[in-house]
This record gives sequence, C-alpha cells and structure tokens, in this order.
Amino acid sequence: MEDKILESFAYILPAAITGFVAYYMFNGFLNNTLKEKKLALLAQQKKESLPIKLQAYERLMLFCERINPVKMLMRIQPISTNTNDYLELLIANINQEFEHNLVQQIYISDETWTAIYAAKNAVINKLKKVAENTSSAKDLRENVLIDYSKSTPPTETAIVFIKKEVRKLL
Repeated sequence: MEDKILESFAYILPAAITGFVAYYMFNGFLNNTLKEKKLALLAQQKKESLPIKLQAYERLMLFCERINPVKMLMRIQPISTNTNDYLELLIANINQEFEHNLVQQIYISDETWTAIYAAKNAVINKLKKVAENTSSAKDLRENVLIDYSKSTPPTETAIVFIKKEVRKLL
C-alpha cells in the first residue's frame, strides 16, 4: 500500500510542478500582453491628442502676443481723445481675446494657465494704473509705451511657460 502511495506521489509531484510552471509562465505571458496593449493604446491616444495640444499652445501664444501692451497699442487706435473710452476699449479687447481662448486651459498645465491668467490681469492692472495719471488717449498710449520700454511685459513670462511645456511635449 505504501508503494502505491509513493508511486502515485511520484507521478503527481512532477505533474503538479509542470502544471505550476505552465500556469506561472502563461500568467506572465498574459500580463505582458495586457501591458503591451495598454502601452500601445496610450501611445495611440497621445499621438491623437498631440496635435490638439499643440494647437492649444499656439492659440495661447497668439493670445499672449495679441495682449502684449506694445503690440496691442499699435494695433488698436483710440476711438476718441477720452482716456477712459480708450482704456475701456483696450480692456474689452483683452477680455474678448481671453474669452475666445478660455477653453484651451483643458489642454495645458495648471501652472501655464495660471501664468497666462496672471499676465492678462497684470496687463489690465497696468493699463488702469497708467490711465489714472493721464489726461488723453494719446497720453495713455505714450505712457504705456514708455513704461513697457523700461520693463518686460508680463506676457513674456506666460510665453516662457508655453515654450517650456511645448518642449516637454516634443
């Protein structure tokens, strides 16, 4: 009886070891296959989303260029000699540009969006501050141009953030 048990054990042990090894190898193969499929799917998604993200960065770069005070003053002429009318026109133009590009924030990092938002607010605040001490739209233009010839516009900071993010993507 003991011989039969030992003989059965001699047959069962190699079969169990072979089964365990087969299970382990098959499980590893399945896990590797799943990982490869996930990586391929992720790569495909990134490949499809990259053009959309790049377009968002392009639009936000254009936004920063359009609200750059020096360039904006050259593009937008005063509608009257009244300082407040011109200030309102400039601020309305900035806000319109911002609202037009508001949805782009879903494609960029929070830090870059914060830099863009801060640049927009800094430009508006600077325009308001300069407008307090001017008597005409012409003086406002001149004072803003003089002020920004001495310092870097806040839009340049946002542009630096945009360029860093695009470099990471590429």
